[in-house]
Amino acid sequence: MKIGNIEIKGYAALAPMAGVADRAMREICKEHGSAFSVGELTSSKGISVGDKKSHTLLFCGDKERPMASQLFGREPETMAEAAKKALEFNPDFIDINMGCPAPKVSGNGGGSALLKDLPLAEKIVKAVVEAVDIPVTVKMRTGWDDDSLVSPELAKICESEGAKAITIHGRTKKQMYAEGIDFKTIEKTVKAVKIPVIANGDICDGKGAKYMYEATGCDFVMVGRAARGNPFVFEEINAFMENKAYTPPTLEKRFEVLMEQVRRMVEYKADHRAFLEARKHTAWYMQGLKGAAELRRLAGAVSSYEDIEAVCQKALELNRDLW
Repeated sequence: MKIGNIEIKGYAALAPMAGVADRAMREICKEHGSAFSVGELTSSKGISVGDKKSHTLLFCGDKERPMASQLFGREPETMAEAAKKALEFNPDFIDINMGCPAPKVSGNGGGSALLKDLPLAEKIVKAVVEAVDIPVTVKMRTGWDDDSLVSPELAKICESEGAKAITIHGRTKKQMYAEGIDFKTIEKTVKAVKIPVIANGDICDGKGAKYMYEATGCDFVMVGRAARGNPFVFEEINAFMENKAYTPPTLEKRFEVLMEQVRRMVEYKADHRAFLEARKHTAWYMQGLKGAAELRRLAGAVSSYEDIEAVCQKALELNRDLW
């Protein structure tokens, strides 16, 4: 697949997840087979006023490439200006978010709220494409609700205004993350345009990725929540798609990767903040293990490397039959 002139190799990429898929996680997932990275959701207004947090969110490291900066907002001029400023961080492409269902985003007219205002969405894409000289992509959902499945129409609009790829999460805004992916609407969106369409939603393993490809005809897939505590999912998908054998990592290997991810979090952020955020990541790495409830409790109190090592040791003791 190509995004503009950018060659994308592999079969799956890590989805942007605000407050989760930070620089450390993106690097780790890339090292385990993720094809490209998309930065955390960044406010165009925040960028325009020089917010320091925005600068952190826009950072593009060489270990994450190809990489996009993802922007949200409802004002075409502000989005265009933010895209220009994002170029200072040398992203490979710009991604416009029209899918985030979070109230603090959609409630202010950004993200998935644009699914209800296609003329405004068109102006935003046009403004951003004209503002930068790198590829622009758009992330969307199938629609606001089941009565307004607009993604095929919106995808056409984005293509006509110069977008080079579309990512579609197979749920409506109203659906949030409730069970059920709308494969039919994804398929209709794929057929509506000639540019690549990347499908997203409930892809948890190689089998799920292959089903998404076959059911929708999409050009690529994106993995979100299934990658939390499991960067190895990309190795599994790549192996499955190439009909190769896949051996899951041992618990020791899983925990080595967790510690490396936390080390990078500490390197890239203030120690206190890094360890607070490491609590949820540690808990995610414990998913599916015996004693998960106790391990989650321990993970929720970590404040040092030693604490995380203690959680890992406890997990190994409770799951000796798995290693």
